[in-house]
Amino acid sequence: MLRHIFHHRGAREGCAHFCCTKVEDFGVSFGTFEVFSHVNLHFHCGELTAIIGPNGAGKSTLLRAILGEVAHTGSLRFVDAEDRHTGKPVIGYVPQYLRLDLTAPTTVLDLFMACVTMRPVWLFPARCYRVRVTEKLARVRAEHLIDRRLGALSGGELQRVLLALALDPLPNLLLLDEPVSGVDQSGLSLFYDIVGQLRAQEDLAILLISHDLGMVARHADKVVLMDHGIAAAGAPDTVFASPAMERLFGILPDLRHLHRRAEEHGGEEAAAWN
Repeated sequence: MLRHIFHHRGAREGCAHFCCTKVEDFGVSFGTFEVFSHVNLHFHCGELTAIIGPNGAGKSTLLRAILGEVAHTGSLRFVDAEDRHTGKPVIGYVPQYLRLDLTAPTTVLDLFMACVTMRPVWLFPARCYRVRVTEKLARVRAEHLIDRRLGALSGGELQRVLLALALDPLPNLLLLDEPVSGVDQSGLSLFYDIVGQLRAQEDLAILLISHDLGMVARHADKVVLMDHGIAAAGAPDTVFASPAMERLFGILPDLRHLHRRAEEHGGEEAAAWN
């Protein structure tokens, strides 16, 4: 059961910047209420796509449809670097929060063990999994938490543990559903720093739902603005300056993050030429 929360398996192929997961003509309705329709998106490896929009716009429902947790129209396909359709992608998923019994003695190691076996955790010697779990936690700078009780973790620490779970095995598409909601500023910055490194080092396609437009401007390669469908999509500056953005949010967001990011990238390119 826990394994299903963090991974949905499919055929895993080698990734390059040209591979992508294709959402084709997705639509979701509950009875006569249409949540969204005709959603077509491509998520390329090595890119972070942020989904933004007002409450009730269909953002989380889209993620649940991609995960296969709600019925939908359309299809989901993974295309590898050789432009071969290889079926459904391997998907990693980090939920907004995880309901926990804060009084339970369950540790981070126990949680990982529960996700890799259907048998009771206490039937297996922990030392068999300890090295593997330590390596997985080290990818998100959380190896020191392996023996910590889940109830004793901060919000940011718990989200990093869930991220480590979502990366085992390495997915083609990583879904992050408001993963730092309620996390303090230092934890938020650390989480996004880790996600950025994973995107660069592991060549992941990442789909992020966020209400933090500043963080979206700073980290996203592409932005999708939803309002019961796709209201705007493209580069962050294009979407943030769109009429749909002003219509849905009332004001245009602060674009200083975009200008600062452009200056940083320009400086990096200049350094590479010198």
